[in-house]
Amino acid sequence: MASMNEKDYYAILGVPETATDEEIRKAFQQKARQLHPDVNKDPGAEDAFKEVSEAYAVLSDDVKRLRYNAMRSGSSFAGYGSTTTAGGSSGDYAGSPFDWGFPFSTARAAATQRSRAYRPEPGADITMEVTLDEEAAASGVRRGLTYQRYVTCDHCHGNGSLESEHSTTCPTCGGTGRIGVDLSSLFGIGAIDMTCPECEGAGRVVINPCEKCGGTGRVMSASELVVDIPENSHDGDVICIDGMGNAGTNGEKTGDFVCFVEVPSEHLNTLQQRAFYVYGFAIPLAVLGLFYGSVLATAGWWVFLALIATIMLVRGGALGHTKRWWFNALKAVLVGIRSGVFVAVFIFLMSSCNNALLKH
Repeated sequence: MASMNEKDYYAILGVPETATDEEIRKAFQQKARQLHPDVNKDPGAEDAFKEVSEAYAVLSDDVKRLRYNAMRSGSSFAGYGSTTTAGGSSGDYAGSPFDWGFPFSTARAAATQRSRAYRPEPGADITMEVTLDEEAAASGVRRGLTYQRYVTCDHCHGNGSLESEHSTTCPTCGGTGRIGVDLSSLFGIGAIDMTCPECEGAGRVVINPCEKCGGTGRVMSASELVVDIPENSHDGDVICIDGMGNAGTNGEKTGDFVCFVEVPSEHLNTLQQRAFYVYGFAIPLAVLGLFYGSVLATAGWWVFLALIATIMLVRGGALGHTKRWWFNALKAVLVGIRSGVFVAVFIFLMSSCNNALLKH
C-alpha cells in the first residue's frame, strides 16, 4: 500500500487543495454512492471505496489535513509537534500529532447546508419571560411578542425531500451510521471508526434534500404571537400555547411556546430567599433542644443560624409589601424546615444509639 504522502487525496476526491469542508463532504458523498460495494459490483470498486473513505478521513479532519499538507510540501514541521498558523506564527504541541489542539478557529459557516441525513426529532419548546407590574398582573393584559423559531419548510412541506416523504437506508454505511476506514499507513494508526458523512450517523437518508431547508424540513423564521395574560396573575405563573415552538425535523411534532409571568414586586431576591430558608432550617434544631430539655445547650447552633439569616436578610434589601411576596417567603421557610427536620432526626437517632450503648 502506498504511504500517505504518496497519495493525492485531493485528486482521489476530485477537489482542489483550497476546497472547503462542505465541498470535501459533497465530493465524498458523490463518489461513495458510486463506489459502494453494495451498489457497484466492479472488481475494483471495493478498493476504490476504501481509498475514497481514507481520503475523506484525512481531509475532513482539520488537524489531519494540516499534517497531510505539511507532508506533501516536504515541510520540516511534518515530523514534529509544531504547526504553522494562518498568520505565519508557529506553536508547539506535545504528544501524538493527532492529539494536537488546533491553533486557529475552525468555526463553520452559519449558512444552511444540504444534507441527506434523515433524523426526525420533535421540535423544542420556546420559553420567554413577560415582566408585569402589580397593576397589569391584577387586571390582565395582552402582549404581542415577536421571536425567532424554526417553522415547517413550505417548499418540501416538512419532509426534507423534494421527491419523496419516505427515507431510505444510507447507501454508504448500510444503515449503521458508522464507517470503518483503514489508516494503517498514517504514522502507524490502524483502522478507525468514524461517523458516516452521508447520513451524519442517522443511518437513513432523504431521497433528494430540499434546497431551501437543507434536508431538515424546517427553516428559521420570525413569528408573531399575542399572549393573553389573565387577570390576577402572579409571579411564576406559566402560560402555554401549543404548537408555537420550534418545528420538528423531517416532519416531526412542533414544540410549544411557554410564557413565564414575572412580577418583580412579588418575588424574593437570592439573599432574601436564602435568609428565610435558614430561618426555617433553624426551627427544627430549636425544637429538638426543647424536646431534650436542653434549649440552652443547643442555643449556640440555632442562634448562630438565625444571626446569619438576619444578616443575609438585611443585605438583601427592603422587604416586599405584597401578600404574594410574604407567601413566597413562607414557602422558603417551609423548605428550610423540611431540610432541618432531616438533620434533627439524624441527630436524634445518633443520640439515641449512643445512649443505648452507654446503658449496656
